[in-house]
Amino acid sequence: MKVILLQDVKSLGKKGDIVDVSDGYARNYVLPKKLGVEANAVHMNDLKLQKANAAKVAEEQLAAARELAAVLETKEVILGIKSGEGGKTFGSVSSKEIAAAAKKQCGLELDKKKIQLPEAIKALGVYEVAVKLHPQVTGKLKVKVVEEQ
Repeated sequence: MKVILLQDVKSLGKKGDIVDVSDGYARNYVLPKKLGVEANAVHMNDLKLQKANAAKVAEEQLAAARELAAVLETKEVILGIKSGEGGKTFGSVSSKEIAAAAKKQCGLELDKKKIQLPEAIKALGVYEVAVKLHPQVTGKLKVKVVEEQ
């Protein structure tokens, strides 16, 4: 019997897969536990529509991420940090501070977990910070660290 999986099943496959199982396994395990439905014409059509919708949503998210990456290229965030003699800073700039400054100065909602700092920013200057917007899109944000007055 062919079955469309509604959830990931460890020994069978992932959600949305069409698998061939024995009739007894389908009747006694897969169908009663709502792990899958019989692969008839109605359910196959529903699956096709769901996959088309998911592809459309993924394409829209990718386009939105590319637009946001283009906007990030034009923006600059200025952060003030206390420093002593010779430009030696006290502490460092974290991704949380960068996200808060981007929201305040540019109106951009950035998740602090998506901001990728190769190492902590511990000196004054201008830095290019990578922001992971989508698995396929990474934007660059310019961060200017200045001495706090």
